[in-house]
Amino acid sequence: MWHSMWGWDGGWGFFGLMHVLWWVLLIAAAVVVVRALAGSGRPRHDSALQILRERFARGEIDAAEFEQRSKQLKG
Repeated sequence: MWHSMWGWDGGWGFFGLMHVLWWVLLIAAAVVVVRALAGSGRPRHDSALQILRERFARGEIDAAEFEQRSKQLKG
């Protein structure tokens, strides 16, 4: 009775299922860690403000426009 109930008869049973779930969780955790370390290709929070600073430094926008747009981005 116990052998077939707990999966010790060579079938999948409870321990087979737990073994599969263990590997699924391990692989999912590895994916999360890799994405966190790689930044997952998403732009950083202040990337728009950084672009605005670069445009101001190149002279594409004046100080008044820089101030107006940076207030909009921050607020």
